[in-house]
Amino acid sequence: METQSYTPVPPGVGMEENFLSLDDILLSQERLPCQTETCFLRLGFVEKSSETPDIAEGTKMELPLWLAKGLYERKRRVLSVELPKVYRDGWRTVFGADPNVVDLHKMGPYYYGLGSQLLHFENPENSEIAQTVLRTFIGRFRRTMDSSQNVLNEDTSVLVERLDCLEKALFRAGQSGLNSFQCWEMGRASHLTASSLVLNYRKRKIAEVQE
Repeated sequence: METQSYTPVPPGVGMEENFLSLDDILLSQERLPCQTETCFLRLGFVEKSSETPDIAEGTKMELPLWLAKGLYERKRRVLSVELPKVYRDGWRTVFGADPNVVDLHKMGPYYYGLGSQLLHFENPENSEIAQTVLRTFIGRFRRTMDSSQNVLNEDTSVLVERLDCLEKALFRAGQSGLNSFQCWEMGRASHLTASSLVLNYRKRKIAEVQE
C-alpha cells in the first residue's frame, strides 16, 4: 500500500475557496490587470515603474487575485479589474467553436478556478464568462474522461500537459477509478492483507525469541 506524506485537500467549488488547498493557494497568486480608481498614499514603492511616493489614480498594474479581492469594493471604487485575455470576447468565440483545441494549461493553468473568481468583480460580461467557462468544461469533460479510461498503462504526459489543473485531477480520478474496478473485477479487492503495525509487531516478537 502506498503512503503519502501529504493528504491532498480539494479546492473550493465555484466562487468558494478552500484555504487549506494548495491549488487554491496557487490560484490566489494569479495576477489580474487592474486600474486604480483613487490615489494610494505612500505606496509608490509597490509599483516598480513609479517615480513618486504615491500611486496615482488611473495607474494600471497587475495585482495577485487575493490582493485584488481584498481591495475591491462595490460601493467605494478603489480599483477596477480588467478581464485577462483568455476571458475576453475573442477567446470566448474560440472556446465556443471548439474548446478541445485550446491548450488550457498554457492559458491558465487555472482557467476554471480563475474564471469563477472573476465573478466577484462587477463586469457587464460576467454572465457570458460564466456561460463560456461552463460550456468549455462540459465540452472537454467527455474527452478528458475517455482518455483517462484508455491509457491506464501508457505514458500520459502528452495527454495531460494541455489540461487545466481541475481537468488533471479529473483525469487522475478516472484512472484511479478504472484501476480500482479492474482490481475488483479480478478479485484482488477482496484480498485481506495484514497492516504494517501487525507486521512490525511480529518482527519484534521474532527478534525477541531469537535473542
